[in-house]
Amino acid sequence: MSTASRIFVTGGSGFVGGHLIPALIADGHHVFALARSDRSAARVEALGAQPVRGSLGTVAPRDLQGIDAIIHAAAKVEDWGDPADFEAVNVDGTRQLLDAARAARVARFIHVSSEAVHFTGKDLVDIDENTPLAVDSPFAYSASKARAEQLVQAANSDTLATIVLRPRIIWGPGDTTILPELEKAVSDGAFAWMDGGGQQISTTHVANLVDAICTAVDRAPGGTVAFVVDSERHTARSFFTAYASAAGLTLPGRSLPSWLLRGTARLLAAAWTTFGIRGRPPITPFAANMLSATLTIRSTRAAEVMNWAPVVDFEHGLAQVRRAA
Repeated sequence: MSTASRIFVTGGSGFVGGHLIPALIADGHHVFALARSDRSAARVEALGAQPVRGSLGTVAPRDLQGIDAIIHAAAKVEDWGDPADFEAVNVDGTRQLLDAARAARVARFIHVSSEAVHFTGKDLVDIDENTPLAVDSPFAYSASKARAEQLVQAANSDTLATIVLRPRIIWGPGDTTILPELEKAVSDGAFAWMDGGGQQISTTHVANLVDAICTAVDRAPGGTVAFVVDSERHTARSFFTAYASAAGLTLPGRSLPSWLLRGTARLLAAAWTTFGIRGRPPITPFAANMLSATLTIRSTRAAEVMNWAPVVDFEHGLAQVRRAA
């Protein structure tokens, strides 16, 4: 792909988008970003992209005229909600974007997926790209992302090269997801480790994900499916303690057994569903299961097919967070 490609980004106003758009522009690309609100439009414009007003499910082929590649990073990423909403955004939104891409003759489609496409509530140890997708996962986010990924993989062709990248626990400066949740839990007195926080985990620094996306734009073969993870592994306790500390937050040492929190989460979910309680439960089944599970990734695919390797290690990533705090 030429240096000055025209790239259409979804999710450009989010955490990943805030790092991705400037990186694409620095590589010489012209960036157009989907924006569903005035606030999102102002955000992506401030980052240097040209906003395209609309939302997932409404992108028309005319919005993609002259576009060389799509980076689809938008999704409904929550641990609670109506399964129909996850289906509408993650599955139907992806399907419609693929249809528009084909109609507009876009050449490349990079889909930002997740390790959650494999998650059913059980430990996942040293999984790789051959691990089956959990399209029937009991968790709406996992099932919908798995079905969306199926669509992307099936769409790969001679005219539309599709690439799937799967990060795991995206972290780094400007985090608008993990750190705010940790800060709220600590402030509310609700934070606790599960089983002492000894679960082994893989992670993805945002700069590593962005670099992998930029690499995929330039040279990933169509049909590529690759995990994008940091070189290091951690225990949940060692990672989140260091990450929070770099951001100026001290995590308490309190720990609870995972069986208790998983059971409590199931009971709360049943009550919220049965009685139509608004909002989300204090702990959800997806969060309780994900936070108490060992989830490690063994992947060489990105290195083999994209010649990609992480560009930021753990200590340098923490230093970035400290500077941004």
